Amino acid sequence: MDSKTISGFSKLNKIGKIRWIAENFFKDPEAVVHELKSFWYANEAKQKVLDGFSENTISNFPMPFGVAPNFIINGEAYTIPMVIEESSVVAAASSAAKYWMSRGGFKTQVLGTVKLGQLHFKWKGDFQKLVALEKRFASYLKHEVKDLTYNMNKRGGGIAGVRFKDLSSEIPNVRQLMIEFQTCDSMGANFINTILEKASEILDRFLVQEDSLTGEEKDYEKIMAILSNYTPDCLVRAEVFCSVDELGSFGDVEANELASRFCTAVQIARVDPFRATTHNKGIYNGVDAVVLATGNDFRAIEACGHTYASRDGQYRSLSYCEVKDGQFRFWMDLPIAVGTVGGLTNLHPIAKRSLELLGNPSAEKLMQIIAATGLAQNFAAVRSLVTTGIQKGHMKMHLMNILNHLDASEEEVDAVSEHFEDNTISFSEVRKYVDRLRSA
Repeated sequence: MDSKTISGFSKLNKIGKIRWIAENFFKDPEAVVHELKSFWYANEAKQKVLDGFSENTISNFPMPFGVAPNFIINGEAYTIPMVIEESSVVAAASSAAKYWMSRGGFKTQVLGTVKLGQLHFKWKGDFQKLVALEKRFASYLKHEVKDLTYNMNKRGGGIAGVRFKDLSSEIPNVRQLMIEFQTCDSMGANFINTILEKASEILDRFLVQEDSLTGEEKDYEKIMAILSNYTPDCLVRAEVFCSVDELGSFGDVEANELASRFCTAVQIARVDPFRATTHNKGIYNGVDAVVLATGNDFRAIEACGHTYASRDGQYRSLSYCEVKDGQFRFWMDLPIAVGTVGGLTNLHPIAKRSLELLGNPSAEKLMQIIAATGLAQNFAAVRSLVTTGIQKGHMKMHLMNILNHLDASEEEVDAVSEHFEDNTISFSEVRKYVDRLRSA
């Protein structure tokens, strides 16, 4: 067996895993062992909690935990927790929040909270017979899973709808049962998947017992059952608006021109997938940062958003802009499925603090906070693009990363910051300037 492969790795303790990795993949094993251990929590209980989140854990991977103050959302003030490593994101969100604070803030509303699960199966009968049985099966299903849904029903959630879908034109005999769920303040993944697994057995029994079906129409073969991360009806809207005059000038760009350029930039992202991809990535700079900070699943939320951006067959901007009758309006409808109880939201110590910082919001309120942050990030990025350009602000934030890489002293940081206040920042130019300071 090659020294870089191993049998029984998962059975090694954490030190054993680290030593095997260090000795087989690194030139200085002892230094690697020491470095990986240095990122462990000193508090063993806290470390045990983190180790339990994943498998084969050997260390922790720290990420910056920042905050963006001055968000006014539906008249309420928030300081937003953000976990992200990209320079300028938190600064841009904070800038946009402060800008809109004096212009009415962000207005948000939840448009829907439906989450979805799918059961795929093979069935050779007349699909219209299944459609005709939807209401009867829905009642049967709810009765059969009432013990599993009891607590969720008490909180106002549970199974919200049932429908069948025919996929047989694409895949012979394949059908789908789509179940709609309300999961209140929990993300609900385990709840949904448990119901779906049970629904497979229940549908099988239902088809066998149904008098209107005969012969092969009673034959059922389960393919798979799992929730869908595409939740187009778990939707939140965030918007900002003011008179064009209130936009003010930005650099050398006056309000009317700013409004015109801004709307055109958003329209370009509506029609050009190449631009739309970067445009939406900027939205998720803000969205993902809050989702991570609150212990939610940024991968599911982003996958859902990108699918939603393609819902008419072309990938488009998630945000919209219009100037009408002297009014500027910028808004976004975003599918976001999050939870504020259960899972990492209760287990991760910083996620708990993030939710406390936000006032321990309900899932619906957290949806609105996340959407407002994404819109703020998008506003700041587009405004920079159509005025001063994105690099000026971005590179100023990146300057500290460069100086840290060069191990600059406090005196050198001050001198470099002053020199590059009005000069173009690049790694090579900063290094040259630092070298000149050190050789003087």
